[in-house]
Amino acid sequence: MENLVVIDLGSNSVRMTISEIDGTGNHKTIEQVKRYVRLSENMGEEQVLQPESIARTLTALGEFKKIYSQLDKPDIQAVATAAVRQASNQKQFLKLVKDKIGLSFNVISGATEARYDYLGVVNTLPVVNGLLVDTGGASSELILVQNQQMKQVVSIPLGSVTLSQSYLESDVVKADSLFEAMTFVNSVFNDVWWLREATNLPIIGLGGANRTLAKINRRKKNFLNFEDVHGYKLSSEDVYATLIQLLGLDLAGRKKVPGLSKDRADIIIGGLIPVTLLMRLLDSQQITFSNAGLRDGILFNRINEIKNGVE
Repeated sequence: MENLVVIDLGSNSVRMTISEIDGTGNHKTIEQVKRYVRLSENMGEEQVLQPESIARTLTALGEFKKIYSQLDKPDIQAVATAAVRQASNQKQFLKLVKDKIGLSFNVISGATEARYDYLGVVNTLPVVNGLLVDTGGASSELILVQNQQMKQVVSIPLGSVTLSQSYLESDVVKADSLFEAMTFVNSVFNDVWWLREATNLPIIGLGGANRTLAKINRRKKNFLNFEDVHGYKLSSEDVYATLIQLLGLDLAGRKKVPGLSKDRADIIIGGLIPVTLLMRLLDSQQITFSNAGLRDGILFNRINEIKNGVE
């Protein structure tokens, strides 16, 4: 029995999933932990990870270590995404994590992140054709799936934290700020030459902001387990109505919205801009949500290795 520990260090949160895998590839998730660390906060134009963000991250990783250290010979796969990928002080940060925690992070490319997203989704949802949209804190991955195959992929440097800090007020979002942010995102999408191939295709939403969109609507509709968003579907009308609702609230009001974490209330509008604009741009009438993503993709990749006899 193998104990696989997957740690995903993102721009807004760090997450850990521990799974047991037997010799035939059967697996069981035994623990999932999440901490909001806002690693990409105030990186600025020079893309410098800040001391406060680093301290929060080290604290969270220390808590994770206490958990996985109790396992018998854990196989630890720790990956870092956009915030560390873009950081000018990346080497110093990784050395600090290695010295303080004993963890060696693999800083993966946007394309690799997208591939793991794809593996996580197609192994858990019946996706034949569609556009996968993973909105993170500092980047978004778009993956075009045709006939269950990953045909096109792009990682773009915009996410819930970066859009919010660059364009939007944390309290009441002004109309001109919103317009400026949406204009910028539209211009980025216009540079993705293959995106029109996804016109009228289903959209599959991943990442914290998109999952929050699902949770808000599940709470509104009184689902008992509102956090279980895997496979949940929303119409474009519900998506637009949710963004309008949030834009009508100040920060204190957003913190009271059922289904919306207080830790995400200041960045949720920025986080929903990409998927909202994509649904308009591609005339998509529905979005399906996935709880499976990068960490699940790493798990399925490891399962495939085990089945193929890779130690």
